[in-house]
Amino acid sequence: MTLTVSAIVILGGMGLIFALFLALANRKLWVWEDPRIEVVAGMLPSANCGGCGLPGCRAFAEEAVAGKVTPAQCNVANDDVHKAIATFLGVDAGTAVRKVARLQCGGGCDVAGNRAEYRGLPTCAAAAAVAGGGKGCTWGCLGLADCERACTFGAIQMNDAGLPVVDPVLCTACGDCVEACPKELFTVMPSDYRLLVQCKNLINGDAAVEQCRVACTACGKCVQDGAPGLISIASGVAVINYELNAQADERAVARCPTGAIVWLHGTQFTRAPEMAGSNTA
Repeated sequence: MTLTVSAIVILGGMGLIFALFLALANRKLWVWEDPRIEVVAGMLPSANCGGCGLPGCRAFAEEAVAGKVTPAQCNVANDDVHKAIATFLGVDAGTAVRKVARLQCGGGCDVAGNRAEYRGLPTCAAAAAVAGGGKGCTWGCLGLADCERACTFGAIQMNDAGLPVVDPVLCTACGDCVEACPKELFTVMPSDYRLLVQCKNLINGDAAVEQCRVACTACGKCVQDGAPGLISIASGVAVINYELNAQADERAVARCPTGAIVWLHGTQFTRAPEMAGSNTA
């Protein structure tokens, strides 16, 4: 009986000592957190997409409360949410251009042929691992929808030509499609970038068109028709200098012989007149 009592006293004493130690440690290490963070986090869409460049909505809330980001920099929330957060924090909502994922390939099955029949796992990653896939254009979209499956926001749908179409309203610019594409055909860019080269081939001229009717041939007409310095030719394909985006207009796509360079209108785009009927999104 005495041993039992002694054990209880000893264990109880140790418990009190540890409790006191933890209480002192908590008091010493406690860090005050602004209660506004929880409120702002609750006002955000909880997408945790990373489109703002931060690792989640709570991180965005912390930065917003600290004044390091503006509410408008949330790529998912609408203007009403931006204004509500700004009003709560007593700051300006700020301005930010939404970012969206864009596909740099226009070569669907209606305009681009295959050099071999792929039979295997129905994924782009698996097909790309087998000699680059069966498509004639080594750089083209394989059409097996890895990007569609990777998009948890339902912003990507495959069209009848086997190309992914991005809905800019649903896209959060999270970059999952960028990581999922083994051909590196997706890029995330501001939605006000209207010019887009939908080709990444590294050959030019007739050889490129033999593989895909909407391939860039490096003819240079877009370079001539666009603002000075806006477009250049590098490695057999047109390259846009988006630092001069304000000078871009539809004239740059007017004479493209294949429609490899397009002018974007939301989910739709304009090709050169002679290619207007081919493979629209």
